[in-house]
Amino acid sequence: MQQHLRLKPICLLVLQSLACYAYAAPDAAEVADVAAVAAAAGQAEAAVAGAAGAPAQVVEVLGQGQSRQVQNLNHAELAKALPGTSPLKALEKLPGVNFQSSDPFGAYEWSTRFSVRGFNQSQLGFTLDDLPLGDMSYGNNNGLHISRAVSAENIGRVAISQGAGALGTASTSNLGGTVQFITLAPTDERGVTVNQTVGADRTSRTFVRLDSGLINDATKLFVSGTRQRADKWKGAGSQDQDQINTRVEHQFGENTLTAFYNTSNRKETDYQDLSLEMAQRLGYNWDNYAPDWQRAVNAAKNIFTGPDNNKDDAYFLGRGLRKDSLGGLSVELKLAPAAWLKTSYYHHSNEGQGHWYTPYQDSSPTVPIAIRTTEYSIGRDGLVNDLTVDWGRHTVAAGIWGERSLHRLTRNFYAVSGPEDTNHFLSNPFKTGFKQDFTTTTTQFYLQDTYRALDGKLKINAGFKSPKVTIDATNLVDGRAGGELVASKSFLPQLGLNYALSRDDELFASASQNMRAFQPGVNGPFSQPQAVFNQSAPNLKPETSVNVDLGYRFKRRDLQGSLAIYHADFDDRQLNVATCVGIAGCPSTFVNVGKVETKGLEAVAEWKFLPGYAWFNTFTYNDSKYKSNYLDNGKVVAVSGKQVVDTPRTMFDTELGYDNLVWFARLGAKYTGKRYYTYLNDGAVPSFWVANLSAGYKLKPVGMLKELSLQFNVTNLFDKKYFSSIGTNGFTASDATGTFATLQSAAPRQAFLTLSGKL
Repeated sequence: MQQHLRLKPICLLVLQSLACYAYAAPDAAEVADVAAVAAAAGQAEAAVAGAAGAPAQVVEVLGQGQSRQVQNLNHAELAKALPGTSPLKALEKLPGVNFQSSDPFGAYEWSTRFSVRGFNQSQLGFTLDDLPLGDMSYGNNNGLHISRAVSAENIGRVAISQGAGALGTASTSNLGGTVQFITLAPTDERGVTVNQTVGADRTSRTFVRLDSGLINDATKLFVSGTRQRADKWKGAGSQDQDQINTRVEHQFGENTLTAFYNTSNRKETDYQDLSLEMAQRLGYNWDNYAPDWQRAVNAAKNIFTGPDNNKDDAYFLGRGLRKDSLGGLSVELKLAPAAWLKTSYYHHSNEGQGHWYTPYQDSSPTVPIAIRTTEYSIGRDGLVNDLTVDWGRHTVAAGIWGERSLHRLTRNFYAVSGPEDTNHFLSNPFKTGFKQDFTTTTTQFYLQDTYRALDGKLKINAGFKSPKVTIDATNLVDGRAGGELVASKSFLPQLGLNYALSRDDELFASASQNMRAFQPGVNGPFSQPQAVFNQSAPNLKPETSVNVDLGYRFKRRDLQGSLAIYHADFDDRQLNVATCVGIAGCPSTFVNVGKVETKGLEAVAEWKFLPGYAWFNTFTYNDSKYKSNYLDNGKVVAVSGKQVVDTPRTMFDTELGYDNLVWFARLGAKYTGKRYYTYLNDGAVPSFWVANLSAGYKLKPVGMLKELSLQFNVTNLFDKKYFSSIGTNGFTASDATGTFATLQSAAPRQAFLTLSGKL
């Protein structure tokens, strides 16, 4: 009791003005413990809520039992965001997370930027139902973005591990944390869910889901369709997407067979990238020339009639087209009373084209513009296997993941004669800049033991993983490199512990070593000329990191929170340094800057100060710096001691929510500190605050409709002008004149209305 009283003042002093929605994303070895704690906590919260006349807390468990910093947003929480919002954007309220996008949904992939503790998106790991999504980068070679993998309405839970993910995560890019997306399972009851959203820029999003309910007490399935149409918030063009999701679950005894198949057809029109100088001269709302074809032709001829004064101020149009299908089959078997096996097979196919009307290539003597494309195709197959065995005080987990991915990358040029409709996949180019085939073979084994001692108060988990990734590149058109690269580590250890000070207070600590495999595709070592690749490949080392977490969590009747400090050493950091404007397609300089050091603090808490009211806050301090200089054509670039690009030093999120089971409202605001887009830190965008509002009302059932609700969302509530995404055209060493166009301005205030119902 005295220990409990000593801890409470510390919690209140450090965390009462901070907050979190936190729920453990358990390792296989921790499922039973976490489930038991969650159930008990949920019952307790429900009892308190019932007594107070308020709903149960959306998230009941704050990572109890975990040895790492982990948090989770569940379906009820995700549903209060603007329908169609990327779940990555929903995560931006959590500590350590920096998310930016220039559209209100956070789904415009060219501008999507997601980083955690200074590790950017390509250095994190992402999975959907334990199946790999790759690094979800725009020019993806080994996966696909979550906005195409599954409709946002079908996501049941999103879990993030800021420091190091579970050893069994199917990823070879997770130098830093991992993000796990879990599909909302088919329901036991038959029903139809319909959501209709309308709003700014002629947005119309329709979502329909049919649940079969239990069939013969063993099988259930759902089928859903999503159709979204929206104009850009500035300039001409649309952001359209059609999706179909299906999922079947069959129970036989204590075993489960699951199959799913998802498709996506996305067509998005690009926003023009800006520089600091362009924003000052042309304004934040400046965009490409479409539909004014003649103005684009004149600009290509260096004839300007407005404030624009060079070819790169605007282009006629840019566009991204993606078609994806993702399917899988998994079986979960109870082999013995204390042994479980899960095996999953998956297949992903992708076809993509990025269109850019370039003034640097003529279509004909009279048309000084052509369409420059970057074209992608992916065909990957994989198998993920996990075995878990309880043995006394030990829980042993082991698994192996294997994948073979075929990826083709092509740079083509297509002739145009005027402003014709090119919102489709093009064929028959008149010129090919480069063409490469990549075969990537991945194997990764892991083994982990979780040991319980001191009557369960102390848990220690220790293990390792052994990844190996081999890339065979074939250069089909001269200009880029071919060859083989292998990234492998036989022993990448992970150690963690969790000690329960009391039922509601615990300490946690973890340490892990990780590796990021080499990447094929638009950037990376194979983007270099063959001679440069041949010279550098023998000395090329994969990026590695060592992450250490130390933290404390607590939970009280009305207050819960956590405090964590962390340190990361990042070795052999590979930088792609842009050498010209993006549309010109110059080879980037690929350099190793050696070591990066990161240290920081994360604090999070939620205070339910009145029935139905909750105040949520998070604070992040991150100091990420390059520790080595690099050479560029023999010249030293002095980046040592500079802040890592696109890494704000401080972030703060605060959100006030109310929910009485009929009405709900949420007003949130986030502060993001200054961010650099040059390695020498002479180019930066200023800090900013941005606020969002969500409110809703649950209507009485009307006819066959039940659970009828009306929801109102306002993004960028106070119409703040700021730069959201940076680095859309890469990062450069220096931009003292502010003319490097790699910034995207954020969408202005926009409002949306959603009507939802179930049959």
